[in-house]
Amino acid sequence: MTTGSTLLEEARRLHRAGAVADAERSYAQVLRAEPANADALYGLASLACGQGRFADGIALGRRALAAAPRDVRAHILVGMALERLERPDEALTSFDSAIACDPGSADAQACRADVLSALGRRAEAVAAYDAALALRSESVADWCNRGVVLHELRRDLDAVASFDRALALADNFADAHYNRANALVRLGRLEEALAGYTRVQALAPRHGQALGGSGGVLSRLGRHDEALASCDEALAIRADDVEALGNRALALRHLLRFDEALASADRALALAPRHVAILINRGNVLGGLGRPLEAIAGFDRALAVSPDEADAHNGRGIALAALGRLDEAVAAYDRALAARPEHIDALLNRANVLPKLGRHADALASSARAFALAPDHPSAFGILLDQYLAAGDWEALAPLVAELPVCVANGALIGPLALPLLTDDPALHVRAARSFARHRRAVAPLPQPAAMPVRADGRIRIGYLSADFRDHPVAHAIADLLSRHDRGRFEVVAWSIGPDDGSAMRARLVGAVDAFHDLRALGDGAAAERIRAHGTDILVDLGGYTDHSRPGILAYRAAPLQVNFLGFPGSMGVEFVDYIVADAFALPFDQRPFFDEKIVHLPDCFFVNDPGRPIAATPTRAAAGLPEQGVVFCAFNNPMKFTPAVFDVWMRLLRQVDGSVLWLSAARDTMQDSLRGAATARGIDPHRLIFAPRIGASADHLARLALADLFLDTLPYNAHSTACDALYAGLPMVTCAGATFASRVAGSLLRAAGLPDLVTADLAEYEALALALAGDPVRRDVLRRRLNEARSTSALFDATRFRRHIEAAYARMHEIACAGEAPRAFSVEPVSA
Repeated sequence: MTTGSTLLEEARRLHRAGAVADAERSYAQVLRAEPANADALYGLASLACGQGRFADGIALGRRALAAAPRDVRAHILVGMALERLERPDEALTSFDSAIACDPGSADAQACRADVLSALGRRAEAVAAYDAALALRSESVADWCNRGVVLHELRRDLDAVASFDRALALADNFADAHYNRANALVRLGRLEEALAGYTRVQALAPRHGQALGGSGGVLSRLGRHDEALASCDEALAIRADDVEALGNRALALRHLLRFDEALASADRALALAPRHVAILINRGNVLGGLGRPLEAIAGFDRALAVSPDEADAHNGRGIALAALGRLDEAVAAYDRALAARPEHIDALLNRANVLPKLGRHADALASSARAFALAPDHPSAFGILLDQYLAAGDWEALAPLVAELPVCVANGALIGPLALPLLTDDPALHVRAARSFARHRRAVAPLPQPAAMPVRADGRIRIGYLSADFRDHPVAHAIADLLSRHDRGRFEVVAWSIGPDDGSAMRARLVGAVDAFHDLRALGDGAAAERIRAHGTDILVDLGGYTDHSRPGILAYRAAPLQVNFLGFPGSMGVEFVDYIVADAFALPFDQRPFFDEKIVHLPDCFFVNDPGRPIAATPTRAAAGLPEQGVVFCAFNNPMKFTPAVFDVWMRLLRQVDGSVLWLSAARDTMQDSLRGAATARGIDPHRLIFAPRIGASADHLARLALADLFLDTLPYNAHSTACDALYAGLPMVTCAGATFASRVAGSLLRAAGLPDLVTADLAEYEALALALAGDPVRRDVLRRRLNEARSTSALFDATRFRRHIEAAYARMHEIACAGEAPRAFSVEPVSA
């Protein structure tokens, strides 16, 4: 062995032993004797890189390659050093050179794959990893890195298989478990993903990324409190963990803690401004805060990074719909579906908007596709149900109605206003309302009721919350009461959350209250704070879950006492609404198990009326499109309230009463066609169904009601404001009282009008009474006279009496609260003049 060889072996020994300085001296000695010794140059290059001196390492490695151009080790070393200096293109050239020298170098193939991945050339990277693994199939790192690239390519099934190969070789490899869990998340295999993150935490307790990943999965599983705790634990390990911050924002959004969610998302985006998922979630948070314009700008930021991001297009559609820009909303949903044809939420959101644009068939197709793709999606069943209801497709509805109890028990979200159209089961109603409420608000602890203040002037501040302070039946019913309230005892404020239609009714409402506030620009939390700051004692919600309603404001405890009144005939299924105002017939106390609110009975009828409404001159039957002779049965209810059982009764009445017709409110074409088809199927000429066009002026609508002979009510969802109109116009009505609030309102109205004999207990009695009245014009005339007299004599239309009763109810609620007692059911005693 030569002296040079001996020195080189000594240098290598020292190198292996970690004696860096001594190894360097030995390599230097070799080079003094042999300046082009490739092995010594490689050794020095390796030592330089080991000390982080990558530029020196590259220079020495290139000197080694000048001496030995086919030295694979040197090519690889130079390439790795170039990678560390963030010069990936040059690094790739070095690895290519190594492979050219030795195609069988697994290290060179793997290194080449790593740099291709860094360059974003992922498909080539997978091929390079495959080449490396063909040479060394038991490389845990190669299988794992290959899985990461496959995940980036969205080939998640292949990614999971690659991670499985890595874990078969090294089950305790925490990073492989972590990356496998990430792939499982995108595959929707959430429980498996959560198990994977849990395994990582067992192997590496301070693996913050796994904790943050767990937070994201827990949120998607609906376990938002656990998700928040997991993210907070991750952030305690590393405060700048972008994924944990983003998943924390997601959990907070689902908990409706929007302000905190926004702050967390903003922290994450300060670190990673182009993080698409966090940008999308931030847009959703802004939507939750009632800031749709800012939400759209946020979604646009996400789409600037990733133009085909389906969730961003979907979120943008939601924000546009909130602004009433419905055509643009549908276009956004369509873009979401172009990017991801099976995007269930986009299909369902699209189905909700399309009917407002008159595109009912498209809406039905969209909801049917969503249900076919994801029958277990919480909203899919309910939205499909809505579409069939709106179309009057009873045949398609029948199997869905049969499934209602099971679906509600399994958490399907059925609109609380849809369920009374289909079933008279109060237990099912409240179960569905509670499920719907959990979906619409936080499950975290809500603000507790504030103590009820007692003011020096003794007045109680009543706030009426509504989306319907416009030309709407609720407004027509409530306007007179608002102006009549005793200002010596009550201060009355209107809190508007719906559109301003610029109507005369809107102007009347503004003038009827002590203050009128528009809350549309505020999110739920901010709106609640505004109401609290005003010092509202009792907040009366007139909408419940009807269009444009915002139960989230109530969830933030806007007032010490919160009341469900008039607009929603059922329990809201929440603990933050204290009372529901009803009467003993409409909502007997035996219904208390099915109401989370405490029931308050007014003495006569809970339904408020405006006794000053004008009635125009009665038109001719010909002008209304009705036959001059024959009985006109009228059913001006929303046709969605029609059921096959009730329609069967109506068709039998038409068959038995010669020359009679059924006068209905105009509906969309598909509904009218369905009803005509149903009549034909029952042997009735469809032309005996006459559809009355909409009339804008209330006085004209009331006037034409006098042309009918008998109003036929619906079951299980009675006429409410429509029944009031009929009775006010002097049109007798036959109703059938059911088992739920919604099915007993018309009976309550008739009793308060002094006509309890028109309330029946079942459909057989209902049919018999209607048939008897149809054949007895004298009795009908007597009923008309009684109703016309009732406008000035009955409790139903005695506005002063009603005002005293509801004020007594408010005063009693206030008294109970001031005594520090919990809300409780009670009945108001009749108040004399």
